Amino acid sequence: MVYDWFNRSAEGVAGDAQEPQPATAAAAAEPAVEPGQDSPQASDQDDALAWAREAYARLKAQQEAARTAPPAEAQVTPDLQKPAESIEPAEPPAPPEPESETEPVNGPAAPALSLLERAAAQRAERLEALTAADSPVPAAPVPAAPAAAEPELGDFDDTFTWSAEVLAAQGKRVDQISLEEIDWLTRLRQGLEKTRQGFVSQLLENLGDDPLTPAVLDDLETTLLRADVGVQATDQVLEALRRRLNTEVVDPAEGIRFLKEQLRELLETPIRRCDHPLLAPQRGRLNVWLLVGVNGVGKTTTLGKLANLAVRSGYSALIAAADTFRAAAVQQVQVWGERSGVPVIANPSANADPAAVVYDAIGAAQAKGTDLVLVDTAGRLQTKHNLMEELAKVRRIVDKLAPDAAVESLLVLDASQGQNGLRQAMAFASAAGLTGVVLTKLDGSARGGVALAVASEAGLPIRFIGAGEGIRDLRPFNSFEFVEALLSG
Repeated sequence: MVYDWFNRSAEGVAGDAQEPQPATAAAAAEPAVEPGQDSPQASDQDDALAWAREAYARLKAQQEAARTAPPAEAQVTPDLQKPAESIEPAEPPAPPEPESETEPVNGPAAPALSLLERAAAQRAERLEALTAADSPVPAAPVPAAPAAAEPELGDFDDTFTWSAEVLAAQGKRVDQISLEEIDWLTRLRQGLEKTRQGFVSQLLENLGDDPLTPAVLDDLETTLLRADVGVQATDQVLEALRRRLNTEVVDPAEGIRFLKEQLRELLETPIRRCDHPLLAPQRGRLNVWLLVGVNGVGKTTTLGKLANLAVRSGYSALIAAADTFRAAAVQQVQVWGERSGVPVIANPSANADPAAVVYDAIGAAQAKGTDLVLVDTAGRLQTKHNLMEELAKVRRIVDKLAPDAAVESLLVLDASQGQNGLRQAMAFASAAGLTGVVLTKLDGSARGGVALAVASEAGLPIRFIGAGEGIRDLRPFNSFEFVEALLSG
């Protein structure tokens, strides 16, 4: 069974819907929960706990059934690992030198070819080699452990019950909860631990047990700014709270609930302005995603995780190693390609033309019907005009070769950079035609509030977030889950 993370659906691409295991019979009678609530309780906290227990029992039964049914597991594994296995017999993409005029490459053979004709012939032969093989990466077999390790159901503890409550609050039924989602929410909550410790502890200290007052709002303003929420977002939240205080007395519990609503609204506003609220590769169409950003933000690592996410979600993917200036960048991309079983188009020459690599990658993707091309671009400072122009050149190549492709330009931001990351977003948005942001390194920072600053001040939708160093620690952004993880006690 393939879980499509882009569309948050348990139906696999091959048509395998997730069949609920007969752990309990009461799940079918479970009443639906209204989306947007802060807890899944139908009447009180005991009902929420019973709901979580039932979800845990179903997941445990599903996991036990999977362990005792190896033939069904074997039917799915080859589909997921097909790109990885195809790497092993692949031949190197470098074409052999033509030894005689009797071996045509592109068109009829000629007894003597000019320099330009030989270059064009070699280019055509290289492209033919890329498209003929299942994978153009002449690499060793893919190590299965980093990418193929499935999530395991842990203990029935506070972490599980919190994760189940967050899913139920979004309208999920007991039989719709998947272990993939529970695993990710656990990682997200752990990743935001540093931000939550600094943010929530100060927030609760400021709110106390008394109703909200103007003095409390002043303290809340300081807390929000320290978490890098940004001036504009902070003003917007506080203005809404002040308007509420003018009409009624607000106790701390209601104040936190109202604060969650305001933060979610800030994050959702730029997403609602997009044509596609959920960013996912479109079926039957070439999708090209360019990853841009300054050096050191985790751009190449993010690309590798996105490739793994695409393969695990049932999409075919290809990586263009267009960061040809940084030392060992191509080798790093190839390692990530091996881990995810995704072919990599690269030029091993030093300082090769990035646009030429993208040209080859798009040609190979079009010939093989690949769903998604991920382009790793060179890191650049937002103040370097010539490097920004190089990025624009890559974008023009994409538009020329694949005018019907769905193109996304995603800025990778390091959450630990705080307001400097916001300035990068503003500069790249004007120069690179950004369509979204990938926020990384949330696990190593107490500045998770920068997500709110990017959404409110740069007006950019956050599309993916990384909350750890593992290959599975990157997932599509969900504002409800993010705010709940940020403000959970």
